[in-house]
Amino acid sequence: MRYESRADLSPWPDPAATGDGPARDGAAEGVPPERLAALFVRYAPELKRYVVRRLGLEPADDIVAETFAIALQRLETYDARLGDERAWLYGIATNLVGRHRRREIGLYKALSRTGIDPVTEPFTDEVERRVAAGGARERLAKALAGLSRKHRDTLLLVTWTDLTYEEVAAALGVPVGTVRSRVNRAREKVRRVFAGVDPTSGNEG
Repeated sequence: MRYESRADLSPWPDPAATGDGPARDGAAEGVPPERLAALFVRYAPELKRYVVRRLGLEPADDIVAETFAIALQRLETYDARLGDERAWLYGIATNLVGRHRRREIGLYKALSRTGIDPVTEPFTDEVERRVAAGGARERLAKALAGLSRKHRDTLLLVTWTDLTYEEVAAALGVPVGTVRSRVNRAREKVRRVFAGVDPTSGNEG
């Protein structure tokens, strides 16, 4: 599988690791297999749904598998004070999605041009209800394609998962104020496309 970039995969818990090479000596040796298996059973389905919404079915299984492979390398040093591992896994998956930026933007642009959604389950149920009629889905796709990666990542983590702002901040390795700022700026751009209405807004946070 060929990737577009080699960005750092996650700020948690080992910022120096990139996931491109072998695990550090002993990094995975002390992790009970059942711990990783439990995380996979609990979180893999929702992580796959998130990746499918952004990139389609084709790369989803590989990205989810690589997410857990990276998690295995770093799990022994995970700081439990940061909370459960769910937000951390979303952070790893989001960085892996970023390697496919051109594919994601291409899918959004295709939807905005044709009205045919090439991605299974492109939006959350709540957002889907808001954009189902009158070409709104196409406009939302165009708006998402126009966002920078950091703004799109942050907005979609807030909108498409039930992570809190604090958990999204932890997943992305940024202050919670940065998350709020990015979401506000992203939604401002979306509102411009929708003449002041924001279909991505909700009660999250």
